[in-house]
Amino acid sequence: MCRHLAYLGPPATLRSLIIDPPHGLYRQAWAPRRQRYGTVNADGFGVGWYAPDEEDPVRYRRAEPIWADESFADVARVARAGAVLAAVRSATAGTALGPASVAPFASDGWLFSHNGRIDRWPESATALAATLPAATLLGLEARVDSALLWALARHRLQLGRTPAEALADTAGALRAAGVTGRFNFLLTDGRAIAATAAGDTLWYRSDAFGLSGPAVVVASEPGDDEPGWTEVPDGSIVTATPGRVSVAGLARPDAQAAPHHDTEDGRITIP
Repeated sequence: MCRHLAYLGPPATLRSLIIDPPHGLYRQAWAPRRQRYGTVNADGFGVGWYAPDEEDPVRYRRAEPIWADESFADVARVARAGAVLAAVRSATAGTALGPASVAPFASDGWLFSHNGRIDRWPESATALAATLPAATLLGLEARVDSALLWALARHRLQLGRTPAEALADTAGALRAAGVTGRFNFLLTDGRAIAATAAGDTLWYRSDAFGLSGPAVVVASEPGDDEPGWTEVPDGSIVTATPGRVSVAGLARPDAQAAPHHDTEDGRITIP
């Protein structure tokens, strides 16, 4: 449920990242090739990007399918950024509709997306939600499982966790509370990407893409059939910057706890 991507690299148009790839996020809204659950992502879409010299990202979110927004193609043709996070939504049953429910969620310079669902929402998450400060719960953008998951991750970031630690700790808290579901998270501050593969597909590509410098894309699925895409094993956490990708076991994301390879060309194998 849902598809998303994050990009870091030389400034590129939103169109080149989202619309132009033959199997890119735009097409994944109605014809994903590798989505394990659901067949269409028509409950809204959102794009967040970082303008030069701005810490807080710009967001463009709509409740309609991405193909139904005639203005987005014009925006995407001229908007350029070196850091982008975008998503198309397939709503979890029982969650609110509307643009406020659509990723990316944002706070304190971060952008976040969730590809997946909380099973038996909202009853199964009640106890875990109660671990958050009341002000945090009252400030949720929407009554949707992804917004709660973002609140859990953001709380850990505010406690000083690294992005990978915050996502891994959130996944661990869900397991400890007996909350089941699919928890592919995607997080960026415009300088690095952290992501989890936990129940659905995740891929990355790390090279120059024909641009003026190194770049990286972390996405639910490849946007084309060009060489260079690497699938992330389920149960993994990814950290990425342009030209460098690290993959480790989700339960223990630190380098000493789980074996992983960290290479500048982005090609990684996990024992």
